[in-house]
Amino acid sequence: MTKRTDFVYSEESEPHRTRTKKILQQFPDLRSLIGKNPLTIFAIIGLVGFMMGTAWLVRDQSWWIIFGAAYFFGAFASHSLFVMIHECTHQLLFKSRNANRWASMFANLPHLVPGAMTFEKYHLKHHSFQGIHELDADLPNKWEAKLINNSFAGKALWLLFFPIFQGTRVSRLKEIDLFDGWVIVNIIVQVVFTVAVWYFLGWGAIGFLFLSFWFSIGLHPLGARWIQEHYLTYKSEQETYSYYGALNTVAFNVGFHNEHHDFPSIPWNRLPQIKKTAPEYYDTLYYHKSWTKLFFRFLFEREISLFNRIVRKERGKVPLTDTSKPDMELVKDSSNATSKPDLKLAEM
Repeated sequence: MTKRTDFVYSEESEPHRTRTKKILQQFPDLRSLIGKNPLTIFAIIGLVGFMMGTAWLVRDQSWWIIFGAAYFFGAFASHSLFVMIHECTHQLLFKSRNANRWASMFANLPHLVPGAMTFEKYHLKHHSFQGIHELDADLPNKWEAKLINNSFAGKALWLLFFPIFQGTRVSRLKEIDLFDGWVIVNIIVQVVFTVAVWYFLGWGAIGFLFLSFWFSIGLHPLGARWIQEHYLTYKSEQETYSYYGALNTVAFNVGFHNEHHDFPSIPWNRLPQIKKTAPEYYDTLYYHKSWTKLFFRFLFEREISLFNRIVRKERGKVPLTDTSKPDMELVKDSSNATSKPDLKLAEM
């Protein structure tokens, strides 16, 4: 790899819709994996319960104990709750969109920061417009990449303050309205919950929950997930990378990122089956085995910077309202195509 001073610009469309079509043509049985997993709500309840139970246990402890509990325990549960919000965003729990939204806001509670509904707005656009700078909030700002540059200190600060840097990207995505009724409800619910935690459990519990949230997406091996997913970390311009390490067990298979982008309508518990069914499409791709190793690679290798991302200007004909369900759309199109001849025969 060479040290980059600008993003990698591509004139090709994002790779996932094309690959989804090829895989479904070759392995039509994968359609059976598409669906909902309502049992995920019990994982959400368990994780929220764990976070609140731990907050209660450490509420009166020294700040060193609170810090350690957040870094070594809370961060993992908080990260898993982000994965649960992600599942709700793709409506992979319930048929009702609103039911998924309420579940998402419930999973958001221990984070203290109201982000479930804004995540839904911007994440679906990331799928539909991957690499389009004015619509993909997963891409860093150009000033952000220049500021961080290739230094260890810059990248460490970027990870440490990742939630803040990510929040600044909203101003770049002018076509997406930040506020609506659901975002306001999310804010109100979160404020009421946070005040209740402070009133009944005190500042120690607030500190534990906030630090757990901060570490789960920042200067922590878990923070390497953001590098793993779309940063060019090999001598290749492959756009998306999966992670097949042990932490998928506690991260609800969120590492299966190529599989998820190819099949966003398949819930977390069935993602490994995609790779097992169509190994020739995934075994030939670069992937990561360790978030911890990638965490240190990102920090110390000067060839890896925020500029190691693929950017494209061509938006194609995808409407802004696209809900990013290429796998579901292909299945529906296939069903309609097979049913039309029968209708014509019936008319004859």
